[in-house]
Amino acid sequence: MKSGFAPLICAAVLALAWPTAAPAQRTISLGGSAPDVPIPLDGGGPKVPAIDPATLQGLPSAHDYRPPQGITFSAADFISENVHLTAQWFWAADSDGKTLPTVIMAPGWGATAATLREGAIDLARAGYLVMLFDYRGWGDSDGRVMLAGARSVAGGAVAAGPVTGGAFSAEVRELRGYVDPSEQAQDWLNAVSYAVTMPTVDADRIGVLGSDLAGGHVIYAAAFEPRIKALVSQVSRMDTRPSKPYQPDPAKVVAEADAAASRLATGQAQYPADPARAVGNKVVRWTPIDQAEDVITPALFVLAQNEELFSNTHNGQLACEEVKGPRKMVMLPKATHYDIYGGDRARAINAAIDWFDRYLKPPGAPTRVPLNPKEPARGDCNPPPPPPSGDSDKNGSGEGHKASPTSGRFN
Repeated sequence: MKSGFAPLICAAVLALAWPTAAPAQRTISLGGSAPDVPIPLDGGGPKVPAIDPATLQGLPSAHDYRPPQGITFSAADFISENVHLTAQWFWAADSDGKTLPTVIMAPGWGATAATLREGAIDLARAGYLVMLFDYRGWGDSDGRVMLAGARSVAGGAVAAGPVTGGAFSAEVRELRGYVDPSEQAQDWLNAVSYAVTMPTVDADRIGVLGSDLAGGHVIYAAAFEPRIKALVSQVSRMDTRPSKPYQPDPAKVVAEADAAASRLATGQAQYPADPARAVGNKVVRWTPIDQAEDVITPALFVLAQNEELFSNTHNGQLACEEVKGPRKMVMLPKATHYDIYGGDRARAINAAIDWFDRYLKPPGAPTRVPLNPKEPARGDCNPPPPPPSGDSDKNGSGEGHKASPTSGRFN
């Protein structure tokens, strides 16, 4: 893939590239193995274990992936802040050439677009054009690059300062595998700007779907992008500031993050070399919940009743209360955070399809189930009864991803 910084010559200095998988990570394949049948309407079938998408390795790249029968697939690049990102497109083969309502998806903390293919296939079979994309520095997308050596111009002379025209040769380092929510949110906005240029995208019928950290990104994107006509936020992380009981000492976490930001600012440290680590203090101050009150887009929230990584009350349920447009809350009973990708995946994607059918499908288009015209436009956001033993499991990191309470999370 071409780099977004074409004039630079990468000298294979990729010290921050994605490392090999840790022993705890598992290798599975989602490449073209989905059965060519609809998922059960009631989410029934064999119980699938909960899976953290960030632990999945060995998934086919966009260039090697082969979709199941009845699904057409293609990959293409688009540009976000001068970086080439990879989009993966899915649609039903019998709708080739048609303009379709479109759903854009991107992963949560530490995962790649490849982990979303099952959901993309389900949506494609339901009549949608689906675009997955990887954030900058993740999956099939390029990353930003930084200078790792002196700049030189024609003839090999070392450039002492800025080069006229901006073209020079240099050793560079590609930044990969880090978590910067503000950059990822911009990638979402640029993904919409790219999608509307495609001739088979119905630019008036675009939806977004995100889970975990991306469950907050879709709120942020919808607050600023009126071309988004429906959103689905799953196991929604709307406020990544550390808090009890998910962090025993939130002030210490913030202090460590601030110290990491200072090391980056003074050149004493570089971007994290390990995957899925936060950059400086960018995560501890990411609060897309603040934009929820500006969202008029129809919003569906699919939450896990036994969410263990953060408080539903101060994240998805609060966002549900704050949004101004049509809204609905689906609380998955007894589910934990990662069940959204395992045993409760079918129920979650069916709820998303029903929501998109209501707000993205043109009148008269087929829907998964008959639409209920009496369903209230603004559903109930009341929380379920609290667990009898307290707010929640205290072993979660409070940062949208399981990890030790503090050490190793910040560069």
